[in-house]
Amino acid sequence: MKSMGSRDKLSAASAASGHRRALLAVFAFCFAFATFLTFLYTTSHFTSAAASASSSGGASAAAASLSVAASGSDPSSTTTNNKLPLPVFDALVHYASISNATHRMSDTDIRAISAVLRARAPCNLLIFGLGAESPLWLALNHGGRTVFLEENEFYVKYLEPKHPGMEAYDVSYTTKVRDFRDLLAAARASRAKECRPVQNLLFSECRLAINDLPNDLYDVPWDMVLIDGPSGWNPNSPGRMPSIFTTAVLARSGATAAKGPTDVLIHDFQFELEQVLSKEFLCDENRVAGSGTPSLGHFIIPGSSGGDAFCSGQEGSSESGGNGRRRK
Repeated sequence: MKSMGSRDKLSAASAASGHRRALLAVFAFCFAFATFLTFLYTTSHFTSAAASASSSGGASAAAASLSVAASGSDPSSTTTNNKLPLPVFDALVHYASISNATHRMSDTDIRAISAVLRARAPCNLLIFGLGAESPLWLALNHGGRTVFLEENEFYVKYLEPKHPGMEAYDVSYTTKVRDFRDLLAAARASRAKECRPVQNLLFSECRLAINDLPNDLYDVPWDMVLIDGPSGWNPNSPGRMPSIFTTAVLARSGATAAKGPTDVLIHDFQFELEQVLSKEFLCDENRVAGSGTPSLGHFIIPGSSGGDAFCSGQEGSSESGGNGRRRK
């Protein structure tokens, strides 16, 4: 057989190279065409999805507005209508009530507070004091706004990172349990002035008023207030005089009074200080009969009816009792 010459080899190689270039050109064209089609599809898909989402969001917003208008409720009183399902609510209460955490509330108190919160949630919930139950109250008020006020700034810094979504502020109290009789007498004497029932607490000069909170908290329409702080376990503790007085004024003033009745719960109600201050500023006529427990007082404050008195028949009222000591 005659062998292939050099010229024939070059011709064959050139033909093969041209064939490969043609194949590569065809492949590149097909790839570019497929990429272009993919781009067109993706752009069309996301444009349609965005339009659909916008339309759905607008319809949802319109439906929500119609719902609020039909119910006559104030949309600012809650942040959302995403109410916690009752089986989840009950399970959280159950496991909290059988917890062996130290310094926690009794089972009956946990369930009594939860019953009120079930009726109001999701809502604007203000809580004086941080404790073992704080994560529970935050969870039960799912969809609402829960704000904690705590005397110990280090406890606030410790708990907030552990419970994402917790909103807590430290408060400096200047009162002492040992002075609660004198403070009460001074508040009575200035009931028509600095310590009046309806006022802007941000500018209050009453010694029992808390006026150094973040400004926006005074404009929140609070639906429910739980008073479980500050501490009052010895005569030098701050006691709950400021939290009870401030709550009584909040419930009768501004946005809180305008939105309707406010549920106020006082923990450790079996102690003298809590009973005397609650009677003075929250009033026996507002106490819910048969509600709460011996250690939990429940009041519903209807708002302001005008005048300088917190309660009916306060003129000349007085209380007697001991030193007001209690445990937290």
